[in-house]
Amino acid sequence: MNRVGVEPPSALRMFSRRAHARARLICFPHAGAAAGSYRSWALDAPWDVEVCAVQYPGRGDRFGEPAAPDMADLLAGVTASLLRERTTGAPPAWVLFGHSMGAAVAYETARRLAVTGHPPAALVVSGQPAPQRTRGGTLHRATDAELLADLERLGGTARDVMDNGALLDALLPVLRNDYRLIETYRPLPGGRLGLPVTVLYADDDPEVTADEAAAWAEITDGPCEVSAFTGGHFYLEAARERVFDRVLRTVRAALPATVSAWPPTP
Repeated sequence: MNRVGVEPPSALRMFSRRAHARARLICFPHAGAAAGSYRSWALDAPWDVEVCAVQYPGRGDRFGEPAAPDMADLLAGVTASLLRERTTGAPPAWVLFGHSMGAAVAYETARRLAVTGHPPAALVVSGQPAPQRTRGGTLHRATDAELLADLERLGGTARDVMDNGALLDALLPVLRNDYRLIETYRPLPGGRLGLPVTVLYADDDPEVTADEAAAWAEITDGPCEVSAFTGGHFYLEAARERVFDRVLRTVRAALPATVSAWPPTP
């Protein structure tokens, strides 16, 4: 429990700062993943885009914290961290990106930020049906063996992890909680977004159809662009460069016209 008057630590993890960043890309991990899954994006980002990731409780350097019991609880901590960042001289344009479960968390975070008067400049979602088309599910109540079989089906977990009993023992409780969070998720009360939304999905992903991806257009009054890639649910790993380039296009399009194209000279 936090002491009275002491702010909780930030949920954001920065892997490589950009001194002259014009935009910040904030990434939301998929079920079972930690902020470190976006480390390579942060290292490969251009000089003017700063990439950071959200560290959900219960994993990474927050392993000792209890996992969030539901979407509302998870959002409370994430939104508070982002709002505190707004007062620290962060880059002017923020874009949220989320894959799979992370897409739903990024969407709900964008809605909360908009209510506070600090909406992101754009939202990029990947590998997840539109919120109103969420499928639900019961795998969070399945056996450990069935959960592991689903990891194998989706192909998002490295072989050395799947073959390591100790790592799996640590991963399974977090994974089960994340499955429960996204399988019981329904869109929270609130209005439509008014910002650009970019939707990415793969043509062989069993978790989202082309129609479910296109339905994201219904959650915003802004423009919505849909891009399809070749691959399965974790296509963004096999096609990492092309996916990251597409995300960066959205980031650059979201920059305000008043932002300088080059860093100031000393």
